[in-house]
Order: sequence, then structure tokens, then C-alpha cells
Amino acid sequence: MTVDFAPGDLVRARGREWVTLPAPADGILALRPLSGAESDAVILDPRLELMPVELAHFDLPEDARQTVQSKAVLLADALRLTLRRGAGPFRSAAQLAFEPRVYQLVPLLMALRLQVPRLLIADDVGIGKTIEAGLILRELMDRGELDAFSVLCPPHLVEQWLTELNSRFGIDAVAVTSGSAARLERGLPVSQSLFDAYPFTVVSLDYIKADKRRENFAKACPDFIIVDEAHACVGTGAGKQQRFELLTGLAKDPERRMLLLTATPHSGDEEEFGRLLSLIDPAFAAMNFDDAKYRERLARHFVQRRRIDITTGGWHEERVFPKHETTELPYGLLPAQIAFQEAVIDYCLEVVSRVGGNFKSRRLAFWNTLALMRCVGSSPAAALSALRNRMDNESERIEPEIYDDDGDDGDAVDLEPAAGFATESALFSLVEQAETLLEVADPKLDGLIEILKPLLKKGANPVVFCRYLATADYVRDGLRRAFPKLTIEAVTGMLTPDERRDRVAELVAEEEGKGGQRLLVATDCLSEGINLQQAFDTVIHYDLSWNPTRHQQREGRVDRFGQPAQLVRSIMMFSPDSAIDGAVLEVILRKAAEIRKATGVTVPLPDERGPVTDALMASVMLRRGGKKQLALDLRLDDGTQVMEARWRDVAENETKSRARFAQNAMKPQEVAPEWEKVRSFLGSPTDVRRFVEATMARFGMPLEAKQSLLLAHLSGLDAALRERLEQRNLQGSIRLALAEPAPSGAALLTRTHPLTATLAESLLEASLDPVALSALGIGRVGAWPTNAVQRLTRLALVRIRFKLTVHARKERLLLAEEASLVALQGDEIVAVGDEARALLNAPAISDLAQSARDRFIRKANEDLLGLLDGPLADYVRNRADELTEDHARLRAAAGSVSRVTVEAILPPDVIGLFVLIPSEM
Repeated sequence: MTVDFAPGDLVRARGREWVTLPAPADGILALRPLSGAESDAVILDPRLELMPVELAHFDLPEDARQTVQSKAVLLADALRLTLRRGAGPFRSAAQLAFEPRVYQLVPLLMALRLQVPRLLIADDVGIGKTIEAGLILRELMDRGELDAFSVLCPPHLVEQWLTELNSRFGIDAVAVTSGSAARLERGLPVSQSLFDAYPFTVVSLDYIKADKRRENFAKACPDFIIVDEAHACVGTGAGKQQRFELLTGLAKDPERRMLLLTATPHSGDEEEFGRLLSLIDPAFAAMNFDDAKYRERLARHFVQRRRIDITTGGWHEERVFPKHETTELPYGLLPAQIAFQEAVIDYCLEVVSRVGGNFKSRRLAFWNTLALMRCVGSSPAAALSALRNRMDNESERIEPEIYDDDGDDGDAVDLEPAAGFATESALFSLVEQAETLLEVADPKLDGLIEILKPLLKKGANPVVFCRYLATADYVRDGLRRAFPKLTIEAVTGMLTPDERRDRVAELVAEEEGKGGQRLLVATDCLSEGINLQQAFDTVIHYDLSWNPTRHQQREGRVDRFGQPAQLVRSIMMFSPDSAIDGAVLEVILRKAAEIRKATGVTVPLPDERGPVTDALMASVMLRRGGKKQLALDLRLDDGTQVMEARWRDVAENETKSRARFAQNAMKPQEVAPEWEKVRSFLGSPTDVRRFVEATMARFGMPLEAKQSLLLAHLSGLDAALRERLEQRNLQGSIRLALAEPAPSGAALLTRTHPLTATLAESLLEASLDPVALSALGIGRVGAWPTNAVQRLTRLALVRIRFKLTVHARKERLLLAEEASLVALQGDEIVAVGDEARALLNAPAISDLAQSARDRFIRKANEDLLGLLDGPLADYVRNRADELTEDHARLRAAAGSVSRVTVEAILPPDVIGLFVLIPSEM
């Protein structure tokens, strides 16, 4: 048998209608159910079918069920909301489980204008880089230009990426980590790699960077990759070198598409910035910023925006981020604590003075001094733990721990350092003092409790960040005594990433069940990897971080896109009586704050830490008093002067970087109209709400308004409908938010929400099948009088199918669908789209006698064939031409780029036909 069906044809097989998809082989058919998704597609050989596969037509039967105006509106909305294969240039819009902000579409437009998309997306923390990358990914998938991808990220971000891809973009990916790779590879043929078997992957950079794995990955790597925290792949550490070698190898393929994401692309280090740019194009490594052509080329690949660029740049996003209120909480030390601090300093400086001029030994002594002093300032529990530890052969690892550097494993280290120098009597005395302090009042903990009381009374949900594990447990226990009615948990590095996520989720769920508040204590293991904006709105820095970007990362877990609170608070605790707090504030944090105020960017410490160490030691000695000569003898004042120069350089470089690369070339007026055009065909959030409210009311279960949310009670729905909802994990009563950000425990009501999708699919099926939901009375034809028209008007609700041919590196044929409402008076089209929808939405002013209704409907059916061959066919062809122009406009750029042609499949499917009768007729 010869199979001569073309993609997009409507055929009948196995007792139902199907749409033909591009065939996998000659003589074979790929079929998708007419109202189904690509995931429902089947492959069949017509020669093996009991009944022949035949061309079919989607006709409007003479005995189609009649309906009334209000239910015709529901049918039109249901058709529009069931479509997932949009024909417009934003094909992914129908698949999104959220409403993207217009500014987040800028990187997508930039990507579409490149032959091989390679972008460095360097927006500030919390603006939405994951969303921006996901939009590009989803769009290329829906355009048929992407069959596989890998997200490369630090291990603690793997789970977050999996969740975001699934919940926002409907993409199911698998994690490739040291813990999952062996399981995924088990049972695969020798000739098949893990990445061939699983085309959508989120890969731990630290797992894949090893030499052997790197080589295998390079051979099987998809031609589309996203690299998160890309700045962590261009440093000088051993782990960063391996990551850079991995990415450099992947970037050598000129056809590989790459998205690099980072909030800190430059930060004053020209060499590292050049290496990052080289991953986009080796020519960019020259950083010839004085060349206008160089800057113009780079601007096509580099987008970098601060929050102020979004809120004041004409994007109308004044409320996209919460107001951020920053305060400081100084606390005094008791005489016993001051005495303990001074005893520790004296002990450490005595050891330093005995070291002599040996540079390595002296540097090691400085590190141990600062590490021990930091633990003393953190809590008596952390001080005791550090004093009980002893130096080992890996003591030089203390330096990155002191300065809160990200380890090669991407995780914060929260164990107390081995900071003790030797087993001598002076040290034993310090241990005894620390043990005593554990038993007396702690003004730092008391200060935290006092600031929490009014915050909790105002309804705040705080996260308290500590530096050390021992401190986190100590603070958690103290808060439990102070607030016995609250559930208070601690999340530390002693838990695996999955356990951390589960503990936060359990805390949130437990407090939601009580209707109470949330109070979490955490170390910096939680400052990256788990977004907390849905559950928390306040950050308290119980311990100062010595890396300015760590403060930003802590606050960025809460103060980011999607935070429902209008105000986010951050509070920094420090003691004016503490020599170490004063040193850190003076040498690091105050300087970084000045740069942020001037440039809008938080910069990390300079890579060379020797001057930082010297400056901190000098400050500690001078604050202790009487040690100036020792500071001069050890030449520590040189470090202070060098640090001042380093900060000046960082500030100047960052200012230059911002001036060069602020991405303001793409204006809101270039983006917003394109997105509004998509919404008009797919339905706006307002349209979605109206449909769900009206449909639930038709089932006798109206939505219940509760503060800013809607409650949908599903228990009273039709049994078959309830079963379909339960299959999508919806039952009982669910909370729906009407706009982002959605509060914790609520889901944003969108066109892809399972409730919306199930209701729309069920109503559409009910109109086509007389048996389905018959009591609802959803029909396909109707007639009623209205004041909205002056002449007899017919409204045709049509589903249009298109063939999209993507002319790119690999030519692809895609199928797309669009719902349209067309108003005709005689043979003339008088309104389409929103104007036609307004006519349908106009209420009927009276009822018609059944005989009159039958006559109008019968006449409309008789004229339908002529309309399909005439004005409706012309409309569909014109619509295809418009879509071709839309695709071309969004892909416009210098040089050759892929293009799209759109061909209409005739005739369109007539889902409904309604007659509007003038009131005076």
C-alpha cells in the first residue's frame, strides 16, 4: 500500500481522527490524536491495520448539539486554552506555566537573532537568569531546533534546575551526578552513552570535569548547553581549571549553542573576564573595548542588567522586586567575653611572634589566628570546637574557609577549622573559658531574640544565617527555648542537598498546616541552591561573612523574582566590642558597600588574599591595643595600603565594565508588542481566570475568594472529571494565585495549570461527544438575539492547522495550531480576534423560539461550505502570511539566519458556528 498522506493531513484510523506528523520512514505513519499532544502520538504501518487509513474531514454535523451564548463563550475559551502548538514566533508561550515578565524576553530575542546562539547572561542576582535561559531552551525545543540539551551547574544547583525545568517549562530532565550516573548507565548497551539514552540532562560540573568523564562527555555532549555560575569555571584553582578546560573543549565546536549564566562576570579581574568571553568567541578574549565594532559584536552576545535598569528603564516593573530594607544590629559583649577574646588574641599573637621571619609559617599562623578569632566571634560553641581541634597536614586549606570561598565541590564549608596551634597549657585554659561561657548569658543570642520578637509579631518569616555548624545548632537550641510554640529547624552541611531541601519543605508544610510562621537557622550551605522567596521574607546575618558576595547570596535566596512580600528585611549583627568584627567591617564589608553604592554591584574580594590577611591582622592588633610595634615589625601596614589600592582598582574596573556593557540597546517597545500579540491568540491571565471561574460555577462549585487567593473545591465536580484531576495530583481544595509571585502553598493559575488544562480539555471533548458531560450542555451551534450587531452575523469558531518549515542547519517540518473566532456578515469578514470575541461575549437579550433557532442554524450550516472555500480560506492564507512575517521580523539580524515559512492547511476545522441576530430583526 502506498502511503501518500502529507504532514498535517487529517486522517481516520482505528475509529478516530488523527493529524499526520512527519513520518519516521517511508511507508510508516506518525499520528497524533486530533485533540491530543505529541506525547500521545502513535507510529503505525497502514499495511497491518484491519481497516484502511483514510483521509478525513472535520465537519460540523447537522445534528450538532445546540447551546446558549454563555456556554458558547466557554467553548471558545476552552478551544483556545487547549492549544499547545502555537504558530507564532513565540512558539513556547503555550507551554509556559508562568507569565514571563517582558524584560525576561530580551535574551530570548537576542538568541533568535543569532545563527548559533551563544549568550553571556549576566543579570543581577534575583532578576531571573534561570527563567531567561529556560525560555530560550523551551522556545528552541518547540521550534524543532533542539533535540537534546545539558545544563552544567555546581552540584548544589542540580535539584533546583530539575524543579524549575519541570514546574515552569514542562521539561522532564534527569540529574547526572556522582550519585546517579552509575544507576543511569546500568543496563545501557556498550555503544550507547548516558547522554544518548537521556537527551535532557542536568549535570554536576564537579562530576563531569574529571579527565576521563570530560573526554566521554565531549564526545556525547548535546549541541545545546547551559552553564550556570559560569564565573566559577574561569578561576585559578585546580577545580576551576578543570571546568574551564571542559568548557573550552565544548566551545571549540562552532555549531554548539551555549548560554553562560553569572551574576558576577567581571568583578575587577580582566584576565578571568577575558577567559569567560572566550567561551562565546575566542576573538572576544582580546577585550578590545576601544574598538566600536568589537563592542557592537559583543553586545549581540552579552546582556547585563541591574535591578534599577528593570525598575526605571520603561519596563513598567516597579513591583517585580520587593522593597529591601537593610539595618544593622550592634550588640555589646560582657566583661567575661571581652576577657576571653583578649586572651585568645594574646595567645595567638604570642604564637605569631615566635614564628619569626619564615614567610610560610607566619602566613599559616596568621590564618589560624583569624580562623580562631572568627570562631570566637561566632559563638562559644564554635570557639570551643575550634580550640579542641588541632592543626593537621592540610592546614593551608584554612585560607579559603576563612574567606568563605566556594569550594571546588560548590558547597560552603561550615565545619569549624582546626585552629589550635599546639597542646600546651595556655590552650587548655582557653578551652576552660569557652566551656564556662556556654553556661552564661550570651548578649549576641539575646540580641537576636530581641530583634526577632517584633519581627515575628509583624508576621515576618526569618532565616538566620550562621557561619559554623556548631553555631547553627547553638542558635537553634537557644531560639527553641525562647519561642517554644514555633517549629524551628537548622539546615547545615551535615545534611545532603536532598535532606536540606526536604527539611525546608517539611518546615514550611508543618507551619502552613498550623497557619503559623516559619523560623529557620542555616549555614551558608543554604546560601545557594535552594530558593527561599516563597516561604521567607527576612534575612538575619548572625555572623558576618568575610566574602561580600556571600552576603548578597544569602539575601538573594529571599530577595528575588517571585518574592510575594512587598518588603524584604536584612539585618546584619556585629559587636563594636569585637576586634575581629571591627576589622572585617573596616577592611572588607564597608569598602565593598561603598563600591556597591557607586556601581550597583557587589564585588568579591581580590583574588590575592595575602594583603587581605595582613590588613585584617593589622586591624586586629591595633584594636587590641599595644601591638602597633609588632604590626610594624611584621610589615602588616603594607597589607593595609595594598588593600586600599586593590579596592580602588576593583571599583574603577567595575565602573568601566558597567559603562561598557549595560544592555539597554533593546527597548521595551521592541519586546512588549510581540508578547501582547501572542497573548491575544493564547489568552491572557484574565482570560484564564474568567474561564476557570465560569466553568467551576457551571459545575456548581464556584471559586472561593480568600484574601489574594482563590480556593477551588474539587470534591463536588463530576466523578469522571475528578478522576482526571486526581491523575494530575489535584484533589480536595487547592489554592490558586492570580499573579506572580504566588505565595507558598499556592500555584499560579495559568493556561497550563492542571485545573485549567483539564477543564478546557473536558469542555472541548464534551462539545464533540454527545455522551461526555451531557448535563453541562456544551454545544457547537447556537443562535440568539443581541444588541452587539446591526446585521445578521455569523461567528465561526475555527481551529487552523499550519505547516511550519524551519530552514536552518537541519530543515524541519513542524505542525502548529491556532484557534480563531471570525465574524462574517454575508461573505464579508467584519471582525476577527478580540473584536469577534467581544461580539460573542455580548449577552443575549432574549430567547428564541425553537423553530426560529433551528431555522437560523440550518441556514448557517447550508452556507458554511461556501464560506470555507471563500472568505474563511482567504483569512487562513492571510494569517499564514502574517505569521511568516512575524517570524522573519523577530529573527532579523545582520548576516544570514534561519528562517521560517508558514503554510496553512485547508480547510480549517470548524468547532462552532453561532448566529447573532440583531435585536430589531
